[in-house]
Amino acid sequence: MELAQIITERVCRVTGGAKVALHEPSFKGNEWAYVKECIDTGWVSSVGSFVDRFEHDLAEATGAKHAVVVSNGTSGLQVALQISGVEPGDEVIIPALSFVATANAVKHCGAQPHFADSDHATLGLSVPALADYLPSVVERRDGASVNRHTGRRIAAIVPMHTFGHPVDMPALMVLANRFGIAVVEDAAESLGSLIDGRHTGTHGLCAMLSFNGNKIVTTGGGGAIITDDAQLARRAKHLTTTAKQPHKWAFFHDEVAYNYRMPNLNAALGCAQLEQLEGFVAAKRELAQRYAHAFSDVAGVSFFLERPGTRANYWLQTLILEREFADQRDAILAHTNEAGQMTRPVWELLTQLPMYTGCPAMETPMARDLSLRIVNLPSSPQLVTGAV
Repeated sequence: MELAQIITERVCRVTGGAKVALHEPSFKGNEWAYVKECIDTGWVSSVGSFVDRFEHDLAEATGAKHAVVVSNGTSGLQVALQISGVEPGDEVIIPALSFVATANAVKHCGAQPHFADSDHATLGLSVPALADYLPSVVERRDGASVNRHTGRRIAAIVPMHTFGHPVDMPALMVLANRFGIAVVEDAAESLGSLIDGRHTGTHGLCAMLSFNGNKIVTTGGGGAIITDDAQLARRAKHLTTTAKQPHKWAFFHDEVAYNYRMPNLNAALGCAQLEQLEGFVAAKRELAQRYAHAFSDVAGVSFFLERPGTRANYWLQTLILEREFADQRDAILAHTNEAGQMTRPVWELLTQLPMYTGCPAMETPMARDLSLRIVNLPSSPQLVTGAV
């Protein structure tokens, strides 16, 4: 039996064989009641009690001291970078293997992405590779880390927790502090993921979360900035609410800013979803174990499991093809999708996209290798019978 057929059969065994999407939201809590309250009271736009409540609940869920909800993850990462000191003309180190929004947020700041390699153990930014690379690129000038080849300041490092698997943040923080570079976490995919009991997004200066329709918790569209720094939180709130000075009736704005506010209607959905977070995580972790068991005896593939010391939310379940089977990836994708099991490859490397081909980059052999061998499997929490 060909590998594509075997994989399709095993996926169907786990999902039940019906037509299955890659990731669907689950609405089995207070979603309707909270959204209806917004409609009934008329508080549907960017001011309302659910906005404040969602920010409070997010801070509590992640262990961050402050949360500021915004219109989407990209806008959240852009502002997180800006409040962390990224300025036009700077460089920001990001993984080459990431969703395009990570790079776009850097460009929206007027800065330049600087691409880094990935780690096979985390699927995210490789701290060992970056530790080997930075001394050859960085020189200190007037207290700043400067790319000696371009003359631009390297203002931030953005680790992205791929599919909910945490980057080695303790090691990255040591490295970043050594070079005096700020760390801003792209935690879009990792709500509910932990490193030694500490939530992703709480290691650097600040972080971004995403609540897109396919995320583990959704507000339809939306994101958040989380931080322990009260001043950064105030700055984030100011920038994302058109820089309007508080007043009963006057419209005075003290700088060019953004209308990135999350509507109360979306926040209401988020409050209801967040109440179910631990159930979602538990279901997705159970689903991961079912996949791991289903593929344990399949030659040529391995199911990607969390590394010791971490708790992954398994936002997207991930199959890794052995290198000698990488050329069968597209056949596997075609066969599974034809069988009604929605699978997908990982993103195209950012260094291969036309708008980013000229950006500074280290060698990225592992990112390239992983990009050819990853297959994401159906990952909805409700695939676990009786879950959420």
